[in-house]
Amino acid sequence: LVSYSSFETTLSVTIYLLRLNKSITTMFSKSLVLLALFSASGFAETQDSLNLEVEVEGRRELFPLLPGVKCPKGHVCHSRNVGIETDSKQMLPLVINMKKNQKNSALAMSLNWESINENLEETLTSNAYCDRRNAMKRAAGLASGVALMTVNSAAYAGESKSVQMGSDSGQLVFVPAKISICKGDTVVWTNNKGGPHNVVFDEDGIPGGVSQEKISMDSQLGDEGDTFKMQFDTAGNYDYYCEPHRGAGMNAVLIVA
Repeated sequence: LVSYSSFETTLSVTIYLLRLNKSITTMFSKSLVLLALFSASGFAETQDSLNLEVEVEGRRELFPLLPGVKCPKGHVCHSRNVGIETDSKQMLPLVINMKKNQKNSALAMSLNWESINENLEETLTSNAYCDRRNAMKRAAGLASGVALMTVNSAAYAGESKSVQMGSDSGQLVFVPAKISICKGDTVVWTNNKGGPHNVVFDEDGIPGGVSQEKISMDSQLGDEGDTFKMQFDTAGNYDYYCEPHRGAGMNAVLIVA
């Protein structure tokens, strides 16, 4: 379990690095992962909050703590009021503090803060893994200055998953035989052992409207290390098999959420 204390430490360090304009994307992404562990919904319009006083290179610095978090024992804190309402829309304390600490920078003036806030809220409230993952990546991209049109493209948040064709011991199987991905992700099949192999989707085992011919291989992979890759944009279950070894039970399933 992650304590509020360690969460606040990470948040404070992130805000400090944002002030210095260092490694914004990397540190912001790490903060998003921690933030997702704390489902903080329904913030009040105005909350009593504290600034933590610390000394950095001989200078006194104030770092904002989340509303409701108590001053760490042995430290000095200063009271403040944080207005959560911004432009008639509630914004997360993390977004407000980022905006305040970057208010005079060229990057801050170019960022779409409402979109960052919307994506952060989705990471906290969505019950769907793919929605949370994609929202987190979009928020991190927006915070580093990537254009809204770019982060909203299906390919931006996409990932790749790997499947071996033939096990290391030479068994005629797909490894793994079942994988789950998100819409927009790509699967890469690699000819491992026992080839030739291919990937053919069952016409009766794929979502309606998806072309079986378009997503299936029209040839075979003969050399070890050869690959075949395909991006999937339609949710549903996809049953597929290796045509030369279907009789040996070389079948698998792909789940796109």
